[in-house]
Amino acid sequence: MKEHPPVCPKAYVIELWMIVDSRATGMWLNESSSDDFILLGIFSHGPADRALFSVVMVVFSAALCGNVLLLALIGIDPRLHTPMYFFLSQLSLMDLMLVCTNVPKMAASFLSGRKAISFVGCGVQIGLFVSLVGSEGLLLGLMAYDRYVAICHPLHYSVRMSQRVCLQIAGSSWAFGILDGLIQMVVVMTFPYCGSRVVDHFFCEVPSLLKLACVDTSLFESLLFACCVFMLLLPFSIIVASYVRILGTVLHMRSARAGKRGLATCSSHMTAVSLFYGAAMFIYLRPRRYRVPSHDKVVSIFYTVLTPMLNPLIYSLRNRDVMGALRKGLARCRSGSQQ
Repeated sequence: MKEHPPVCPKAYVIELWMIVDSRATGMWLNESSSDDFILLGIFSHGPADRALFSVVMVVFSAALCGNVLLLALIGIDPRLHTPMYFFLSQLSLMDLMLVCTNVPKMAASFLSGRKAISFVGCGVQIGLFVSLVGSEGLLLGLMAYDRYVAICHPLHYSVRMSQRVCLQIAGSSWAFGILDGLIQMVVVMTFPYCGSRVVDHFFCEVPSLLKLACVDTSLFESLLFACCVFMLLLPFSIIVASYVRILGTVLHMRSARAGKRGLATCSSHMTAVSLFYGAAMFIYLRPRRYRVPSHDKVVSIFYTVLTPMLNPLIYSLRNRDVMGALRKGLARCRSGSQQ
């Protein structure tokens, strides 16, 4: 009788894992049509990942509540109807839309186990995400110009930052961001995807999708990198130039108290700029050979969920006008409930 050679436990485990993984992938593909993409996500179903998912959902809820509250305070309180708070309301609106673009789909995929996203849904995610990130980056840059005019030219502030100028600044931020998002969405979604449709991310990100295209995308990737450099460095240069002028003006002020007050009005904006541009430059200005999917996922969580939550806190806790409007609103609610 012929004896079979003993099975190596390690080889058996590897073979079993490959079978399970292929069956799981097959289940995802069977759930979706041939045009759908599969989002691998960022969390598994282990205890640690469930805890991290809960933390992300708490941060997501805080981002929603904080930005909605800030928008309500700016809209209700007449003292906040100034150019700075108008720009802040636009920033809160962008953050609110940004957290609602990717996080609900990520949460639904994690809770239901259905990782498929339609071709149209993937394109919408790309368009919204790129548009909002680009618009927010430009708006943060132009908000630095507002601080420059307020500190360096206070007597001409009402003229230089009139309602018409504010609308032009906000409108140009939205317009350039939306144009960038539409161009990237149309180009990326016209590439043929004839092989694997498994996206190693928790949302449809342009670099992750380009890896799945079955044509040469090197030219578009070079143009995309140049576009990212322009969209990031242009507003960043405006920020640097504005704060250099602000610092020069503050240093020449005779009153130290006035200088500290001027810098205090800029501290919130500088904190928001550091958070946003630090994460965005880490993601999009690295060479392709240094890109690691796990790192990109973690940093993407940072500036798509954590930064929108922190912005309302940064601009409210360190701002007397916003805190005063909040106390006034709470006092109205208390008096109304007592009546």
